[in-house]
Amino acid sequence: MSTIRVTVWNEYRHEKQNQHVASIYPRGIHHAIGDYLSGIEGLEIGTATLDEPEHGLTEEVLANTDVLIWWGHLAHAEVRDDIVEKVRERVLDGMGLIVLHSGHGSKLFERLLGTRTGRLKWRDDGELERVWVVEPGHPIADGLGDCFEIPKEEMYGERFDIPAPDELIFISWFEGGEVFRSGCTYRRGKGKLFYFRPGHETFPIYHQPEVLKVIGNAVRWAAPNPGAAVISGRMEPIHPTSKA
Repeated sequence: MSTIRVTVWNEYRHEKQNQHVASIYPRGIHHAIGDYLSGIEGLEIGTATLDEPEHGLTEEVLANTDVLIWWGHLAHAEVRDDIVEKVRERVLDGMGLIVLHSGHGSKLFERLLGTRTGRLKWRDDGELERVWVVEPGHPIADGLGDCFEIPKEEMYGERFDIPAPDELIFISWFEGGEVFRSGCTYRRGKGKLFYFRPGHETFPIYHQPEVLKVIGNAVRWAAPNPGAAVISGRMEPIHPTSKA
């Protein structure tokens, strides 16, 4: 089995500005996720953050990334357009992308999906979330039961302004009554994309085993497959034609 090279990208602002968030993630959300993934055989983990040069997503880093995990919230507008375009091109060329929680409002997610994905209902009151598995045969749901619960989480509610997913893996129900499409897959070009909703920064979501298991499963699912070569541009006919 070949190694899957994973880069965990985190805006890394809440942890610097909010002591409560820092107490939950003293080394940042990116390291909480990365530390878990580093324990999975066959994964090679790197991290990158917004305030690094080129947001940590240099040509070299992107060229050596098979799956990119993206967490952002406060500073979507600060992500440079040229970096967004470089990442988008890598996804179209086959790099996997996992967008977490408030990354739904990122430039990258919106450009790949072609709509205003930041539009939804929300309430950050720390309600019970029950995440239902609606596609139990999917590899992203491997090892889960019918559902799992997150004791305290931010509510996201429909309607979520996204295109209909290629596959809907999870639906969330919240204590206040709302529901949400919480696990959605897409294909864009040769790349595979997974949106996974849980992850509000003021709750220890990325310490919960079920949430981390989903992310680990998603990394393996999103990893590139070589597939057929893509050829474009003007081509000579394979067989002689009447115009020859």
